[in-house]
Amino acid sequence: MRDNCILAFIKLNSKATYTHLIKSEAKRLGFLSCGISKAEFLEEEAPRLEKWLNQNMHGDMQYMENHFDKRLDPTKLVEGSKSVISLLLNYYPSGDQQDLAAPKISKYAYGTDYHFVIKDKLKTLLAFIQDKIGEVHGRAFVDSAPVLDKTWAAKSGLGWIGKHSNLLTQQVGSFYFIAELIVDLELEYDTPVSDHCGTCTACIDACPTQAIVEPYVVDGSKCISYFTIELKNELPASYKGRFDNWMFGCDVCQDVCPWNRFSKPHNEPLFNPHPDLLSMTKREWEDITEDVFKKIFKKSAVKRTKFSGLKRNIQFLKD
Repeated sequence: MRDNCILAFIKLNSKATYTHLIKSEAKRLGFLSCGISKAEFLEEEAPRLEKWLNQNMHGDMQYMENHFDKRLDPTKLVEGSKSVISLLLNYYPSGDQQDLAAPKISKYAYGTDYHFVIKDKLKTLLAFIQDKIGEVHGRAFVDSAPVLDKTWAAKSGLGWIGKHSNLLTQQVGSFYFIAELIVDLELEYDTPVSDHCGTCTACIDACPTQAIVEPYVVDGSKCISYFTIELKNELPASYKGRFDNWMFGCDVCQDVCPWNRFSKPHNEPLFNPHPDLLSMTKREWEDITEDVFKKIFKKSAVKRTKFSGLKRNIQFLKD
């Protein structure tokens, strides 16, 4: 009995030590915050996701229909996984586009593509875990695999999912990326925080395309980000004049959120924009050439829409 108690104490102490180590290293790597939850089936999310897909709110994003089980169960992504380590990385810029009449780009796409920046940090964190703790298996995820990142971040106590369906925190708002490490290591788990949206409907009222169809539900097929990034076909004429001058992505629901008055500029040099990006005028955007596109967006997430896609979006705003 005594030996069992000693083993249980050692195990508990180890979990606390490992958790502290991981969170300290995450902070050193520049992550805004780190939360941890138990890797298990997301029972509450299953009917929500199924309903959202059945109502075709994913539009032409057919990939959202794939790997339904994996989206809900991390143990199907990482065999033997025990913990989901959720991390936030701030991207709020210190400055915005200077010409108020110019077509707009979502703040997250100002600098180097976040997939590359965060993936490198996650690899470093996983290597640290393996070096300090031992044989730990895991995978890094940055918005490119079937992982419900906002749900895991909320479950890990990093914030609550707001009425605009983005993760929110009282301290820093919502201008940050979310990423995960799913590992086969038992750790101390955090608990969710309460919802602080209250009666506020600022995001719902401000959405230019009424994409927030009810509190906490966004019809992705009506979102400006979907139209300007995901949709590869012709933009629907019925949405003419409703894009609020956005040519790539949209920040409206975040810009109007009261909690984002606490946003502070990031300190990640790779997220700084190309020197020419913020100073480009409306005319320069309308006359942009492929060479200029390649120069400004060399390592940017904007490359996802390609030059032809960005020109399509700009033309849609112009006509």
